[in-house]
Amino acid sequence: MSYVERRRFLWILFLGGLALLVLAVAASATTLSRLKFEDLALESTAVARLRCLGATSQWEQGEIWTETRFEVVQREKGTLPGIVTVRLLGGQVGHLHSHVDEVPAFRPGEEVYLFLWGNKSDSYQVLGWSQGTFRIARNPQSGLEMVTQDSAAASIFDPQARAFRHGGIRNLPVSIFREKLHKALRRENQ
Repeated sequence: MSYVERRRFLWILFLGGLALLVLAVAASATTLSRLKFEDLALESTAVARLRCLGATSQWEQGEIWTETRFEVVQREKGTLPGIVTVRLLGGQVGHLHSHVDEVPAFRPGEEVYLFLWGNKSDSYQVLGWSQGTFRIARNPQSGLEMVTQDSAAASIFDPQARAFRHGGIRNLPVSIFREKLHKALRRENQ
């Protein structure tokens, strides 16, 4: 085999390997289907404003899981104990870090509205991961509390449009968010 043939062969191997790598990464990517706000309210077991107290991560069956403890600040739906544990995939154990796209992580002291799924005898999950996570921030100029959905910046698949879209709630005053939530919950009870 000549030098030119060997070189061409190596390039073909390299490009074939690169194509396989791209396909493997694309196949293992996380794809979420868009949930409407009303669906989040309907499907959730509980909805509440919570304050993060802290989190611990541990190995379990070859994966890292994080349990985050929250204090219930204001309950909007369902029955919750005063302290709620939310269990999500990913986290950090020692020097190993596991990240799953669209799985939320929380900081101590942070306040959020979460759409929870599960029961009080066990840990809860966040319904729709980033779609069921609404972070609360105070506007420094006005002092007004605003809510932003974690998924507002993510590309999420919209099955009706059959396309990926950006959407979600951004910088909505807490009072309007709660009105929207109560309206969705009233529809559920009809």
